[in-house]
Amino acid sequence: MTADLGYGMTLIALGLAVYGGVAAGAGARTGRLALIESAQHAALGVFVLVTSCFALLTYAFLTFDFSVRYVATNTNLGTPFYYRITGVWGALEGSIILWSWMLALYTIILIVRHRVGARELYPWALATMLGILAFFLLVMTVAAPPFQRQAPVPADGRGLNPLLEDTGMITHPVALYLGFTGFTVPFAFAMAALITGRIGDTWLVLTRRWTIVAWYFLSLGLLIGGWWSYHVLGWGGYWAWDPVENAAFMPWLTGTAFLHSVMIQERRRMLRLWNISLVILTFGLTLFGTFLTRSGVIASVHAFTQGSIGILFLGFLALVLLTALGLVAWRWETFRSEGELDSVVSRESAFLLNNVLLVAAAFTVFFGTVFPLLSEAVRGVKVSVGAPFFNQVNIPLFLSLVFLMGVGPLIAWRRASLDNLKRNFLWPVALGIAAAAAAFALGVRSLLAALTCATTVFVAATIAVDFTRATRARLRVGESLLPAMGGLMLRHNRRYRGFVVHLGILIIALGVMGSHAWSVQTETTLHRGETAELAGYRFRFDGLTAVEESNHFKVVGAFTVSNGRVLGVLRPAKKFYPQEQAPIAYVDYRLGLREDLYLVLGDFARDGSQATIKLQVNRLVSWIWIGGVVLTLGALLAILPERHKSV
Repeated sequence: MTADLGYGMTLIALGLAVYGGVAAGAGARTGRLALIESAQHAALGVFVLVTSCFALLTYAFLTFDFSVRYVATNTNLGTPFYYRITGVWGALEGSIILWSWMLALYTIILIVRHRVGARELYPWALATMLGILAFFLLVMTVAAPPFQRQAPVPADGRGLNPLLEDTGMITHPVALYLGFTGFTVPFAFAMAALITGRIGDTWLVLTRRWTIVAWYFLSLGLLIGGWWSYHVLGWGGYWAWDPVENAAFMPWLTGTAFLHSVMIQERRRMLRLWNISLVILTFGLTLFGTFLTRSGVIASVHAFTQGSIGILFLGFLALVLLTALGLVAWRWETFRSEGELDSVVSRESAFLLNNVLLVAAAFTVFFGTVFPLLSEAVRGVKVSVGAPFFNQVNIPLFLSLVFLMGVGPLIAWRRASLDNLKRNFLWPVALGIAAAAAAFALGVRSLLAALTCATTVFVAATIAVDFTRATRARLRVGESLLPAMGGLMLRHNRRYRGFVVHLGILIIALGVMGSHAWSVQTETTLHRGETAELAGYRFRFDGLTAVEESNHFKVVGAFTVSNGRVLGVLRPAKKFYPQEQAPIAYVDYRLGLREDLYLVLGDFARDGSQATIKLQVNRLVSWIWIGGVVLTLGALLAILPERHKSV
């Protein structure tokens, strides 16, 4: 019953999406409002049906309906209630239904927000959204049906991937997919602008907040993914340049470039072709990331093992890019900017260089990700591209980008004078140099660490200079201190809330630098009662205990941690799942502003007399999560409207 009902609703939703896309396009072309209204009703029907499918699949998980193959594959009778819910999107078919639901939700919000105020662009944007939604519904009905029957019905299921039994799995995929699908809206309006020939600023104004929303969720998804990697996988890091991590990072880079270059088009009527191209590239990279994750062409702890839909995604990606680039070629003559670059030393040049570096970083990540696949296809040998390549190429790019974060907002438009440069950058540069000297005096011998300190202090100083100068100006007109500072955030949203985002990135940069430059680790075998020392900490092995959980068995170690006084007991463990051949590590850790203590249990004696452990003291890692909170807070604030104008 569940399988038949769900599959039937999916088929009807597919039919409505196809009809709605055709009707919206026909209505836009002929000017018949009845067709556009009919497309809106079809979109509403799709949303209701996909929501019902999602709810029905969730119900099947909660009630252990093993007649549905997807349920039997991703849960079992021992799966706790919480993880039965996250199991809904824990594998291929469920992720597609979650993706489709989010896309349908964005389509409804688009209808509510823009059906009145954007008559020329809105119908084509709606047609594009419904066309993309139709593709995902096609995948749900043909290549990855979540309601496929299973006979005979098993008495128990296989169970969820143990690595996904974590609280992060209810937030990480949701945030990531909201970011991926959110970039569909700017793409849809960009296509509408190309189709109608209205490639001015209108589509940018309509999509600015949409883009920030998508960027916010994608940033949040990346940060939660880093935290999941840090505290679940047991390797002690948070970013491994894994292909699936890269697949989510690439559209973040190009989306960041677009958010910055939009300001140049709005202010100077420049970079129209560049902005359209960035939107196309960003949306294309979200599809490419989906292809990588679900095609089976890569091996990753993040990837889905099934590869049946890879060819569909690759074909759809090719169709999207060919159509978009064809429209760009068709409107080529209209991409004539009204403004020109007046000087290399200007805000336009700084923003343009920022864009070039972001796209260069995205290309580097793309090349390193696909090179093993290309090598295998051409030579028959898969060459691995690891973290050293990505770090060596991207770290200089990222440091340059951080430096430009300080230059771009303060340098003058059109042409910066010597007085402008001196007034805005003399003290920040001096403070940056002083920070590098102080780091050297404190014993920092890493050139990269010293440069990072100098650059972050320089950018923080430019933010302080700008904010202090603006606050003083408001004080001179009679405002008190706190209202003056708050007024900057409310009335100058994009600039000062953008500074909050920049501040978050600075904190993250310091955390990344510290964790790479000063973290230490060791691996040792201890007998009960013995201690190991690392970076001034003592770890005493107190013994092992066995614990039976609802769906697994685990062996837990007890290690007393002290540094002159007892700090507590850490309890790393090994989890043994019936459906898994190898045990799963359970990490225990103690977080701190200066450093984290991180323990992973390795081999152990069955009688509990000895255990092998990996000990790590990870410096400044917590700053990454603090910076992430600041960054996402700034992005969240930037979504709010400014007081002095409506958007």
